[in-house]
Amino acid sequence: MLWVKAFHIIAVVCWFAAIFYLPRLFVYHAMSEDSTSIERFKIMERKLYRGIGTPSMIATVALGLWLLSYNPQGYMTQGWIHAKLTLVTILIGYHFYCGHLIKVFREDRNQRSHVFYRWLNEAPVLILIAVVILAVVKPF
Repeated sequence: MLWVKAFHIIAVVCWFAAIFYLPRLFVYHAMSEDSTSIERFKIMERKLYRGIGTPSMIATVALGLWLLSYNPQGYMTQGWIHAKLTLVTILIGYHFYCGHLIKVFREDRNQRSHVFYRWLNEAPVLILIAVVILAVVKPF
């Protein structure tokens, strides 16, 4: 079980690295005006999302479900796990929304400013804080 937990934490760290960096790339992409930079950001966004973000998300979810399988009745009677799983579901939605934004940028259809992407970049920080507190403190 400890090996599964260790790999789960590693996958979470990798996923959050991608989730934190991808919207930052959107900020720079939205500010870019020359075609060389724009094309470079398209490549970086795609590779980060497909090469690191999505595989890490899949590993995080799979390993998390594996951990839950050790004692499903015990976990599912605790409120903190329901809150954590709700936040993880929101984060998965955020991940797929970022995938949608990659398509928007790829097709040169972005209408939002870099300020929007700066704010978008902050949302997963709040989720990370809440998830860690829920998993470690188990407040309810």
